Amino acid sequence: MLRPDGAVVLPEPPPAAVRARPVPDDAPVVWAAGFWRRAAAALFDALIVSPLVLAVILSASKLAGLDLPALRHGSLDTWLDLALAGDPGFLGAIGLGVAVLVIYLFLFQALATRTIGMRAFRLTIVDLTGAPLTPWRAALRTVGYLVSITTLGLGFLWVGFDREKRGLHDWLAGTLVTRPPPRGARTA
Repeated sequence: MLRPDGAVVLPEPPPAAVRARPVPDDAPVVWAAGFWRRAAAALFDALIVSPLVLAVILSASKLAGLDLPALRHGSLDTWLDLALAGDPGFLGAIGLGVAVLVIYLFLFQALATRTIGMRAFRLTIVDLTGAPLTPWRAALRTVGYLVSITTLGLGFLWVGFDREKRGLHDWLAGTLVTRPPPRGARTA
């Protein structure tokens, strides 16, 4: 439930027999993180993961004795040509990059309930009852990231238009990204 001051009140999950009941006064109150703060955290994560992805791809190509595809001008046409032609070196590099990203996202979300970028921007992932993220929800959330990427980022843009500030990955996993309360805000 969204309060006028922007806070989201998380009710306890209702029992199976009772579906509709009022939100208790002692329900946990959290503040949902908005699109720009989450985008900044994602950019921070990208700056951390990109060199790691590059190192893994270069190491794997050296170990396998493969040369990465020659990029004539580094233009978008060249990348599209390699993808459409099914170049094994290019597809292998993409696969390794996705694997590193999935491992990074899953491990940090499952073990710390946030990535390094989220930590830098003081964001935390919780489930809809306010409890910390479980490994199962972290796995669902990671799958949701992949679905959001395959929709050309629409799953991430969803955060900017959703009333509860949840992206496709949040809806799939039943999670919410929270931020610290504003100064002087009432927490209960």
